[in-house]
Amino acid sequence: MPGHDIILIGASAGGVQALSAVAAGLPPDLPAAVFVVLHIAPYGRSAMPSILARAGALPAKHAEDGEPVEPGRIYVAPADHHLMLEPGRVRISRAPTENGQRPSVDVLFRSAAQAYGPRCIGVVLTGNLDDGTAGLAVVKKYGGLAVVQDPDEADYPSMPHSALQNVEVDHVSPLADIAPLLAELAREPVTTTGPLPEEGDMKTELEHGKDPEEKGVPSDLTCPECGGSLRESRVEGVIHFRCRTGHAYSPETLLVKQSDVVDAAIWAAVRALQENADLARRMDRRLRQTGMLTQKAHERYERRAQEAERHAEVLRRLLMEDKARIG
Repeated sequence: MPGHDIILIGASAGGVQALSAVAAGLPPDLPAAVFVVLHIAPYGRSAMPSILARAGALPAKHAEDGEPVEPGRIYVAPADHHLMLEPGRVRISRAPTENGQRPSVDVLFRSAAQAYGPRCIGVVLTGNLDDGTAGLAVVKKYGGLAVVQDPDEADYPSMPHSALQNVEVDHVSPLADIAPLLAELAREPVTTTGPLPEEGDMKTELEHGKDPEEKGVPSDLTCPECGGSLRESRVEGVIHFRCRTGHAYSPETLLVKQSDVVDAAIWAAVRALQENADLARRMDRRLRQTGMLTQKAHERYERRAQEAERHAEVLRRLLMEDKARIG
């Protein structure tokens, strides 16, 4: 009988140090494969595999599409690619972002849970916002175990806090205890059975968002990335939004992304107002140079320029005050 031999770890801010600590504590004879998602910049090549390989006894590498799953190895999601699993194989995809991220923790957790059920252990480490919460709920749904870093000692506690608030977690551990716990759980035989994936779930997951409108209900909200309509669904009580394109969000991440859109729109308005003021004064100067500027026209251009500058300053002050409150 297999043990919990599929270990899934997600981290964001502060994750390099946390993942290194976990890798350092894993034994060389670990009877499980470890899959890692760390939120990283979408360009360049991540050094995370070499960092983890140096930190501990297990070999680490960037995951490659189609390669077999082997125990005693650490597979790291490449930059700008989702890491997914299907029975016996690793899958890599540049499908739409989830929670504004590619790779996304939710994508790894969800696909692995559907492929391996109760053999999975989902681990949420330090990070901002709440990527990993919805995926951890799916791990639990299919009979797997949920492990969360103690948020009180996490560098960035938002991801652990969210997981604890929304998922029935099996273990809450300080970082130093997570690797020994995983080694122990990996050797425990799986005695529970989880439900089989619903018909079509695995295909949809691997195609990642191809036909999301079949699930959930219209939310009257739009996708911050593409403007498409969002549908709302719940997985084990965790709310999830997805658009037709495949972009997906947790409520907290959607709120932040919407705020970013508003922020960008206001800065665009500031720019347009400043350009409007500049154009009005250019027209004033050009007419003055040709001798065709009347006093009435001059007053009209100057009034328009001053109004645009005043409105731009109001918006700029609003943005800066908002940033100060957030900071």
